[in-house]
Formats: sequence, C-alpha cells, structure tokens
Amino acid sequence: MKVGRRRFLHLAAAAAALPSMSRLAYAQPYPTRPVRIIVGNAAGGTQDIIARLIGQWLSERLGQQFIIENRPGTNTNIGAQSAARAAPDGYTLLLVGSPNAINTTFYDKAAVDLNRDIKLIAGISRNSFIMVANQFLPTKTLAEFTASAKANPGKLNMASAGNGTLNHLLGELFKMMTGIDMLHVPYRGEAPALTDLLSGQVQVYFGGLSGTIPHLGPDTLRALAVSTATRLEALPGIPTVGESVPGYEATSWAGIGAPRRTPVEIVEKLNTEINAALSDPTVKRWIADRGGVAMPMSPAEFGKLVTDDTEKWARVIKFAGIRPD
Repeated sequence: MKVGRRRFLHLAAAAAALPSMSRLAYAQPYPTRPVRIIVGNAAGGTQDIIARLIGQWLSERLGQQFIIENRPGTNTNIGAQSAARAAPDGYTLLLVGSPNAINTTFYDKAAVDLNRDIKLIAGISRNSFIMVANQFLPTKTLAEFTASAKANPGKLNMASAGNGTLNHLLGELFKMMTGIDMLHVPYRGEAPALTDLLSGQVQVYFGGLSGTIPHLGPDTLRALAVSTATRLEALPGIPTVGESVPGYEATSWAGIGAPRRTPVEIVEKLNTEINAALSDPTVKRWIADRGGVAMPMSPAEFGKLVTDDTEKWARVIKFAGIRPD
C-alpha cells in the first residue's frame, strides 16, 4: 500500500511522540511514598533540628512524610556513606554540612566527597561561632588576647569538642593566620569542653552560639569575637575576628543532598521547595534566633560553596598536620 507524503509525515510525527507520551502517561508525581533524610548526628543536636524543620516543611508542601533517620558516627561519615550508596530515586536525602567538607581531607579513604559522591540540592543555613575566653584571663579584647598569646607561645590551651571538629579547625585557622602557638586540648563533645573552660583548665574556645551564649557573663566567659565576616544582628556589640585578623571568616553550614545520580527533575523540585521555606518569615526567624542566616541557593551555587569550603579546610588540616585519633 502506498502512503502519501502528507500521511507519512503525520504518522512519523505521531510515532516520534509515542515515547514522550508514554513517559508522561506512566510518570508519577514525586514523591509518592515517604522520603528519608539521613542525618549523620545524634538526635537533638543543631543539625538534627534543622533537618526536622525542613522535613516538616517538605512533608506539608509535598504531601508525603519526610522522615529523619539519625546515623551518627565518624564525624558524620557513617550517615554520608549510607546516603551515597542508596538508590538515586529521590527517596533518600542527606543533611550535609561543614563536617562533610572537613572529612574529605581529614580521612584518607573512608570519607565521602560531597562534590563527587553526592548530588547537592540546596543550602539551608549558615551559622556563626563565637570565640570565648575564661574569666581568669586578664585580656578583655581579641587584640589583647592575640598579643598575650604571641608573648607567651605554647602557654595557652585551646579547647575543642574533638579532634577534627569544626571548632577545632576554627582555632587552627586562627593560629595559622596570626602565627600564635596554642596547645589544642580535644574533648568528647562541647559540654565537657565548656566545663573545663569555665573552671580555668583551658583558656579559649570557639563554640557554637546556642551552647556558648548562655555561659557569657562577667564571672563566667568573655566573648572576644564572632567568626562571621560581619557582626551578628543578635550580638551587635561583639566584634568579628576579621576586625583584628583581616580575612578571617569561618562558619558552619547545612544543606540537603542526595545520591549523585538522582534525577535533575527531583533535584530542581526539592530546591524550589527548600528555597520557598527559606523565604518564609517564620522559618527565617527560627534560623536567626539560633544565630544563623537562611541560605537559599541554586544547586550550582551550593556546589561552589561546598567546593570552596572543602579546599579551605584542606589547607588548614595540612598546615596543622591534623590526623584522626
């Protein structure tokens, strides 16, 4: 049977459209079942609370439960490994943060490289640290503290919540940029570090705002500076480290990622919804009340932040010669 040219073109066009029509017909809107967000920290901490905040928002917006699954261990590495090995179908997400960027260099083999192993979806927040000294030190400003430390090399002790933790690296960055020599004293968490700081066993600490601010006072801890590039709205009277040490800036951040082959359509949908959350006044205020700043970003912008931070902490780790315990 001969087919006319017009008829042939019509049939060809219809045939070409079939695969697309089939995909549309059988595709189901995401998500159609519960989604888990893996958090590499124990329940109750700052990262866990951030994940629950965003999970609740996504549950309400997308009509499916976003369930938090805590997998603490090895400075968030266990949770990251679990997410990296999961099916790239959008039903496993990972709360990513500064420890993941540190781990890329800190651990030789076990670390998950966020830019290699994880599809970065959206930023959530950026948080400051505060440099505090105990009340037994006579120095009242960061400039006085730095001058005293230079005049007494190796005599001041710097506490941290553990070897390779972010507050450890903030202190090492400070040492690197000022040339001062302080002895690092690692603890198993922030609580014991603060206990010894308050009693005078150690002299200085770079602490998270939520855990450290309640201890500030004339007879307890003295705030020397915050770690952000600009002063904090919540603490306008406290200078930045950069005002005394030009170029110093260090923060923690949190965001959402997924296994690296997760479809771009899912990535874009989640990015849109998370950025919508970060524009909501209630969510923004919740973040600000905890000393943070909402961080809406495109996947590409978030990827650049992660790359820059990974390279930054790699330089500090190599300079200080930090190795896992």
